[in-house]
Amino acid sequence: MQKGKINVQTENIFPIIKKFLYSDHDIFLRELISNAVDATQKLKVLSSMGKTDVELGDLTIQVTLDEKKKTLSVKDRGIGMSAEELDKYINQIALSSAEEFVKTYMGKSDSDKQALIGHFGLGFYSSFMVSKKVEIRTKTYRNDENCGAVKWVCDGSPDYTMTDIKDLERGTEIILHLSDDSSEYAQESKILEILKKYCKFLPVPIQFGNEKRWETVEGEKDKDGNDKRVEVEKARIINNIVPAWTKKPADLKDEDYKEFYHELYPMNFEDPMFYIHLNVDYPFKLTGILYFPKIKRNFEVQRDKIQLYCNQVFVTDSVEGIVPDFLTLMHGVIDSPDIPLNVSRSYLQSDPNVKKISSHISKKVADKLEELFKSNREDFEKKWDDLKIFIIYGMVSDEKFYERAEKFCLFKNTDGKYFTFEEYKAHIEPLQTDKDKKLVHLYTTDKEEQHSFIKSANERGYDVLMMDSPIDMHFINQLEQKFEKSGFARVDSDTIDKIIKKEEAPSSKINEEEKTKLKGILERNVPKEKYHIEFESLSVDDMPMMIVQPEFMRRMKDMAALGGGMPFAGNFPDSYNLVVNANNDKMIALLNEADETRQNELVTQYFDLARLSQNLLKGEELTGFIKRSIALIK
Repeated sequence: MQKGKINVQTENIFPIIKKFLYSDHDIFLRELISNAVDATQKLKVLSSMGKTDVELGDLTIQVTLDEKKKTLSVKDRGIGMSAEELDKYINQIALSSAEEFVKTYMGKSDSDKQALIGHFGLGFYSSFMVSKKVEIRTKTYRNDENCGAVKWVCDGSPDYTMTDIKDLERGTEIILHLSDDSSEYAQESKILEILKKYCKFLPVPIQFGNEKRWETVEGEKDKDGNDKRVEVEKARIINNIVPAWTKKPADLKDEDYKEFYHELYPMNFEDPMFYIHLNVDYPFKLTGILYFPKIKRNFEVQRDKIQLYCNQVFVTDSVEGIVPDFLTLMHGVIDSPDIPLNVSRSYLQSDPNVKKISSHISKKVADKLEELFKSNREDFEKKWDDLKIFIIYGMVSDEKFYERAEKFCLFKNTDGKYFTFEEYKAHIEPLQTDKDKKLVHLYTTDKEEQHSFIKSANERGYDVLMMDSPIDMHFINQLEQKFEKSGFARVDSDTIDKIIKKEEAPSSKINEEEKTKLKGILERNVPKEKYHIEFESLSVDDMPMMIVQPEFMRRMKDMAALGGGMPFAGNFPDSYNLVVNANNDKMIALLNEADETRQNELVTQYFDLARLSQNLLKGEELTGFIKRSIALIK
């Protein structure tokens, strides 16, 4: 037996490792299994190159938990280590790295400490975060002299023992004696949770005990004539060693992609709309599959669905700031050996390789969408309502994506017809250019609520766009900056003839003196603090009164509600314009009505009708309007 002291200057290095190495202690198991996978893969490479003639046999990595003894072991049948290698790789290299980490972390922030970890070989020593004692039992694949099995034990102090042992097969087993404050890792459910999170797609089979499952017995029936099913105990294999993204696209069918999607997201029962298979070798290596899900209106809940991997080892599913923000609406997997494994998210965000990968993915997404648009526009239009938020979010948040997407981004009008930007410009330019040569895009946020205003616009030959997603206000602001001599106005933001001014307004049937008198009648019945009364010379067929909300103020409030724009605008009280049609015969009749009580009844009725058209009449006031209307009918 060999006794020794690990060559470190810092006597209390293990408590420091336990406290500062990783903020998430679960990662210790990922590190140990990643090392086991590396050892197994190295042996497979040596065998394939003819460098060894050992029989590979079953290479499954075994994870074993003894809840009573509070031990957890990870065992592989990889290349193993000799006593000399164990001393070199464990006693010297790993701990010298740990000591360097200790020296370097002093005075650093938490994110800086996490960023440093990737520069040191600290994977094995992460086991001391949860253990009071760690054993290594290992035997090299080589049959040279002095290559027998060896056992290494360390209790968390700089002292260790190394002992020659007998009857050990090739490979390495690491046994953790869990500490009292890490008892959660002595629970099967906890270990299973970690394995499924971090090891789901590692390239070597990982077994964690057995599981019971029901299987059909081929050729046998039960007493009711149904296929006979029996309960059997099988090895519980954690991982899919050849996930879809590691295969060639030519070897996969649509069903394979859908099946893998549901493997990634077992609780998502909807199929994705389509996917992109990434496969890049230069200037960086990148593989993966990204899926376009059906995005709901409340797109915030769609975040954190892309999973980031490094050589099939799970890194994170919190990718905001790592990939462009709009891509977080997508689902899927990105795998690259150029992504640092043991670093914080803030470090990943500043890593140059990650930035290149992010830019490349954005371009591939745009290319795929353009390809779909060009190859089958009809199908693209059918998917537009589900794609719209994703594409618009990308255009608003990423200038390069906007430049690519303006070729296939679509406008949809109230008739359900679709147009590219150029197509729509040609469609509305003849009629919706005002007297100042400005092209006016009319839009609605609610086809039903704003129906009377849409109808008024349509009667003049104008077209109205649907802009009903949460992000459309931001998009409209962007388009107004991009489109030359163009503007957007909600169809109920003013009278239609004032939104698109063609010529001087027609003459009014009511003179200024009569307007003053009529305004006084109105003010007796209309709350002045909320409604500003103004007269317009509209068509005789237009409503006697209508309520509009100025485009600027309403847009600012909408943007404040979503987040962005002017946040204080959300605190402004609602204010509206009450537009009185100076050419409507009912307003002239109201002016000439001698009975003041009758005047007040008519004003209230016309005013309530205008409020009703904007969904502003509610509660007690709505009840009063209904009763009054019934009385008028009688």
